[in-house]
Amino acid sequence: MQTSKEVPASRAPFGTVLAPTMAVARFQNGQWQPYEMRPTGAIELHPAAHVLHYSSTCFEGFKAYRWADGSINLFRVDRHVERMRQSARSLLLPEPDAKQLAEMIHATVKVNHETVPEAPGALYMRPVLFGTTPNIGAAGTPTEEALLIVLASPVWDYFGLKPLRIYVDDAHARSATLMGSVKTGGNYAAALGPTLEARRRYQADQVLFAPGGEVQETGAANFILIRKGQLLTRKLDSAILHGVTRDSLLTLAKSEGYKVDERRIELREMLEWIKEGEAALSGTAAVLAGVGVLIHQGEDHRVGNGDVGEVTRALRATLVSIQRGETPDRFGWITRSV
Repeated sequence: MQTSKEVPASRAPFGTVLAPTMAVARFQNGQWQPYEMRPTGAIELHPAAHVLHYSSTCFEGFKAYRWADGSINLFRVDRHVERMRQSARSLLLPEPDAKQLAEMIHATVKVNHETVPEAPGALYMRPVLFGTTPNIGAAGTPTEEALLIVLASPVWDYFGLKPLRIYVDDAHARSATLMGSVKTGGNYAAALGPTLEARRRYQADQVLFAPGGEVQETGAANFILIRKGQLLTRKLDSAILHGVTRDSLLTLAKSEGYKVDERRIELREMLEWIKEGEAALSGTAAVLAGVGVLIHQGEDHRVGNGDVGEVTRALRATLVSIQRGETPDRFGWITRSV
């Protein structure tokens, strides 16, 4: 992990370079204390901290973009602030104050503005909240103390425009049913083992979880089926993450006349769809990443012609053009930060 005062000359792997300054706030005595700006670095944590034993933690991920006019703009920051507050409520963590969290985010962008890459790069923002009460007997008790940190990382594309190989796991769920909509580290940890095994056995990039033949999402992104004039994705419930990029793409597609369906998707329907249609992963890091192959029961199922689909490319380009300020923001998604 690097900390840099300047944009790295080479495109380092996603998330491996951190901006030099972070925002930190502490919850004590029943209230949030004023935040402070600190050099990005190690923090002191008691070995009995609630988070280390009972996984009381959640986080967010979104981006700030440097526009051609030199300004730096956040994409849907208000939605991410509210999702983090919802995650905190679900985990019985102290709920961040929306105003204070937004101020911490903007302050982190402002102080690190020199590290924001030009397009196609961005400054990835990572607020993280975790319980710090030192009590190893608190398995049935919410933490009474917490730390909220806002980190920033100059990044480039996570997947880019290469067609992905996705392994379909029809035996396991991505997460516990009630936790799927919470952005907590445990969900990602649960998906790591199956993902690494699929990579080893099938050279897969990600795992699409479809327990009992019902399509959910991958370990790190929502899943969308696409074809000309139509999008299909699983309906929102507590089993999957309520993705902000997913919502943005569906809103954008509807505005352009696409038929958008949110409902249960069976594995058989998905395999039939991809014979002529497209498939993609959506998320802050992935944006909209096209799928070239789905692997099920050891067999490769080519998606369309095996390349990133034409409709996928077009939707991705339209969303990215809004994020970069190249197309007018008609949805009120952009917030100027610097």
